[in-house]
Amino acid sequence: MARSTNAEDYQRIAPPVAAMPKDFPAGHHIPPHRHERGQLVYAVRGVMRVGTAQGTWVVPPQRALWIPPQIEHEIRMGGAVAMRTLYIAPRAARHLPQDCQVIEVSPLLRALVLAAMEGPVDYPRGSRGEAIAKLLLHELRAVPALPLHLPMPQEPRLHAVCNRILQSLGRDAGIESFAAEAGLSSRSLARLFQRETGMGFTAWRQQARLAEALARLSAGRPVALVAAELGYASAAAFTAMFRKSLGTTPGRYFRKV
Repeated sequence: MARSTNAEDYQRIAPPVAAMPKDFPAGHHIPPHRHERGQLVYAVRGVMRVGTAQGTWVVPPQRALWIPPQIEHEIRMGGAVAMRTLYIAPRAARHLPQDCQVIEVSPLLRALVLAAMEGPVDYPRGSRGEAIAKLLLHELRAVPALPLHLPMPQEPRLHAVCNRILQSLGRDAGIESFAAEAGLSSRSLARLFQRETGMGFTAWRQQARLAEALARLSAGRPVALVAAELGYASAAAFTAMFRKSLGTTPGRYFRKV
């Protein structure tokens, strides 16, 4: 079988792991869809935003998103994206997470994904392709998740508040201001945030800012400019938030790419 760029061609083949390379232009949008197989979406270059009914996941360069089988999702490209996808049969995905997760791509995992793209799609038993597939599945079971998920609430008033936050991430306003716009007390809005997202107002907005920061930084925007655009008092304050969330500074994070 030739290497297709049509996802449907990979859903019913015999091998448990199938690899598909595909590049997309900046701004490309893949509308909501689902696959029979689980999907590991890997960003060699560019940033992807993957949305489901449960929220949004940001996938920066050299990170990947695991999407379990039959989860409806859409993908938006931030800049030109070089996507490398693994489609994993449900029987082979039993030991992988049941929810979407962004994961770090280690040098070994990266090498395995790229090697899977080079071999035949219908690799035979006992072949190098089968060995790569088995090692890929083994590695995926042990990879820790990264905090790059932004849960979206279902409650209409809170959903509207979250959309307003996303549309004005640089806005320096507290929960009282957003609560007043929604016709709620700040206490009621705080309770809704915790109940619907599992996060407080401040934590949710910080996560939204972090997700947007990753997209802007990956496009080459300076740290100081991104910090100002997203409402931070200084580049130092932004860097402190970034380090607390991802364990390193923006410069070091993107030097690993």
